[in-house]
Order: sequence, then C-alpha cells, then structure tokens
Amino acid sequence: MKVADLLESRRMQWRELEQLCDQTNHWLRKRMPAADVLRFSALYRSACADLALADAYQLPPATIEYLHQLVGRAHNQLYRGEALTFRGWFRELFVAVPRRLRADRCLWLAAGVFWGLFLLTAVLAFVTPEFAERVLTKDLMMRLEDMYSKPVERSLVEGGTEGSAMGGFYIFNNCGIGLQCFAFGLFLGVGGLYETIFNAIILGTVFGFMAKSPHADNFFQFVTAHGPFELTAVVLCAAAGMRLGFSLVWTHGLTRIESLRLAGKEAMSTVWTALVLFVLAAGIEGFVSPSSLPYAVKAAVAIFSCALLVVYFFVLGRGKR
Repeated sequence: MKVADLLESRRMQWRELEQLCDQTNHWLRKRMPAADVLRFSALYRSACADLALADAYQLPPATIEYLHQLVGRAHNQLYRGEALTFRGWFRELFVAVPRRLRADRCLWLAAGVFWGLFLLTAVLAFVTPEFAERVLTKDLMMRLEDMYSKPVERSLVEGGTEGSAMGGFYIFNNCGIGLQCFAFGLFLGVGGLYETIFNAIILGTVFGFMAKSPHADNFFQFVTAHGPFELTAVVLCAAAGMRLGFSLVWTHGLTRIESLRLAGKEAMSTVWTALVLFVLAAGIEGFVSPSSLPYAVKAAVAIFSCALLVVYFFVLGRGKR
C-alpha cells in the first residue's frame, strides 16, 4: 500500500482524535474516564507516527499542516498542567502535606530532641537554681526578671496599630530564628541538630527559671498564647535543615547534588508549614499575648492551638492513600 493511501485510511482516526480533544474541554473539573484516556493516548501516538510519515514522504503541505495542528492540540490536552482548583489546594494542604510530615524521620528526630531537652532543662532550672545560672548567666537572669517585672496593661483595643507593627516585627524576628535553624542544618545535618539542642536548652531553662521567679505570672501572661505555634515552627525549620544536611551524607546511590535537590523538594512542605505557623504565632504575639485579656483566655488560645497542631499532624491525611 502506498504511503498516501495508508494515511488516507487513517483519516477516520484523526477525526476521532479531534472529537476527543473537543470532549476533554468538558472534563476540566472532573476526571476523564479511563477508557477515553487510553483511547486518546493511542490515537495521539498514531497521529505522531502519521506526521512522521507525512514529513518523510513529503505529502501535500495541507496534510502536513493539518497533522501538525492535530498533534500539537492533542499534546497540549494530554500533557496540560493540572488546573489550580480549590479542591486541589485543599487536598494538598490538608491531606498530602500532613502525610509527608508524618513520614519525615528528620522531623521526628528534631521534635524528640527539642521537646525532650526543653522539658528536662525546664525541670532542672525550676528545681536547681544553680543550673539556670550556669546556662543563662546572672546578667541574663536579671534582664529577664526586669523585663517581666511589670504586668501587662495594654488592652486589645488600645493596641490596634501597635499590635500590627509588633506583629510584623515578630514575623521578621521569628522567621530569622527559623532561618538560622534551617541554615545550620546544611552543615551535614549536625549543625541543625546542634542548633535544635541549643534552642531547646536555652528556652527550657528560661521557662523553668521564670516559673520560679516572683514575676512568673507576668511571664506566662505573655508567652502562653503564642508558644505552641512558635516553638513548633522552630522544630519544623530545624527538621527541614537537617533533611538537607543529611542528604549530603546519605545519598542513597545518587550524586550529592541530586540527593540535595531531591531533599530540597521533600523539605518544602516542612518549610511552608513552619512559615504559616510563624505568621500565626506573630499575629497572636502582636495582639493577644501583650493584651490585658484574662489569663484564662490566653490559656484557651494555647490549648486550641495545640489541638489544631495535633489534628493537623496526627489526624489529617489518614486512611486510604
């Protein structure tokens, strides 16, 4: 059979591919049936082969141009990017990301090290004043007591403008701490582990020391509400940094550059979650923490924040994959 006759016999398939291209526009918000996808891909491959034959045997330009347009249209339909839908974003944020975070061993390591040392040093500083003095030094202890010597008097309404400014400052400051934890992790993961240990010991000692201070009420009036989000974000940043650093040591057969690139993609969920928590913590720290709201309200904010974290990290995304 001549090539021209062969291509002419395939004209029915080209028309069928055109019809499927038209139909795919109706499936933008739904999944295309599997049978149609298989038929579409088979017709697309066949049209590509027909185009190659038409070019090789120099068939009429009109036929070649038609096949070029048909193949190009089918290619765009078959390999188009996924539409940015609310359902897609919702699934990514509340199903896929929690699953990835639960499967991140670096996150489990960072959380275990941070919270274990935080609680241990808090107890030691509360029970043994000498321990707090060795970790914080007398000068820092005096500055902490002076900082929280006066009760919080600014009301939530009075602090509208100032609260906004302080919220921006806290975002900048907290993200700086998170970025430091993240950056140290690039030192083969050991740097991130060191920074996690350092922050856990300092923060735990401060909490333990101030819990025994005469100004403990003022201290906890300020730190209780925003503490859960802020401390969790620090842990997430440290975990993301450690994942990058450890990827340079354990490459799993890849080159170090490829291993680092893959780890960077996997760490993005952790980094973005930490950023969201920093923003939430800064908002609470700018408006709720320094306000004259009753401590019961601030404690309720902290409890609600902890409940949200537990649900997000341990409940969402479970079930069939």
